[in-house]
Amino acid sequence: MTIFEDREDTFEKKFALDEELLFKAAARRNKLLGLWAAEKLGMYGADAEAYAKALVIADVAKGGDEEVFLRIRSDFDAKAVQQSDHQIRRTMDELMAKAVEQIKAAG
Repeated sequence: MTIFEDREDTFEKKFALDEELLFKAAARRNKLLGLWAAEKLGMYGADAEAYAKALVIADVAKGGDEEVFLRIRSDFDAKAVQQSDHQIRRTMDELMAKAVEQIKAAG
């Protein structure tokens, strides 16, 4: 291999690892976010876990962060939970940072 091929291979491997980290962090963030939202909605235990799992699935199956946000916004509106869009999105960002830290620490 030439130096350029080695370098390209290194960049490709780093990109793949970064994407894997992002995927795992998003799933973890959605679980944490689901538990946070479930508490606001008055859900605990198995119901909260099921709600969190549904958010993870919504992200993967339907379209990412915006789908997750819209689901929470809709659920909060239906139950008259007082959280602004900004508060929900800020919590999403904070929990993403926490999830990335947890993933990096685990592995």
